Amino acid sequence: MTEKKGSSGRGQRDLKVKVKTARGRRLSSTRWLERQLNDPYVKRAKAEGYRGRAAFKILELDDKYRFLVPGARVVDLGCAPGGWCQVAVKRVNALGEKSGKAIGTVLGVDLQEVEPIAGAELHQLDFLADDADELVKGWLGGRADVVMSDMAAASSGHKQTDHLRIIALCEAAAALAFDVLDEGGTFVAKVLAGGAESGLQSLLKQRFAKVANVKPPASRSDSSEKFVVATGFRG
Repeated sequence: MTEKKGSSGRGQRDLKVKVKTARGRRLSSTRWLERQLNDPYVKRAKAEGYRGRAAFKILELDDKYRFLVPGARVVDLGCAPGGWCQVAVKRVNALGEKSGKAIGTVLGVDLQEVEPIAGAELHQLDFLADDADELVKGWLGGRADVVMSDMAAASSGHKQTDHLRIIALCEAAAALAFDVLDEGGTFVAKVLAGGAESGLQSLLKQRFAKVANVKPPASRSDSSEKFVVATGFRG
């Protein structure tokens, strides 16, 4: 490439970071690190103060479906590290920063302890526990308008096994949503494409007015993940 005279070429293009494979580091780990260093969403997350690139997935989904509205009561299942809660706090006006707009509520639950997030109420909870739905409604002081989940089961390295595990997680999250959502509410969850989604789709179509399957731009192109967005809960 020929550079213009007097120009250093700096700022004309982004340089891709190459990571050398170090002794003791697997090739897969090196590739992951290289991908992270070159991922524009990772860079944006750091620049904008989000706890991870996943924040942009819920931002993009909400830009399209508009479920995180001021005044909404939101439950984030498996909320660690907290990026989705951060987005929800801003959009539902949990801190009351939007003058004249209704103030929403953001409740995050996870198996592990999560660092505090201003405007969000965080609890350490196994959402599969028998009393989880009653605890969630108690903390909210009523029913939810949105139940969302970016959960994924620990990877086994076997694609079909991982697919079945995340579908099972989604079905469990949907079951909790059925117990805590208010009429007209929204359910959003991550799934992995793999052929076992039909049961989940049928279940959701029975309880919601509309069910969409979406792959937001922030979801990596080489990933099989997509998101189900179910709106208009019938109760």
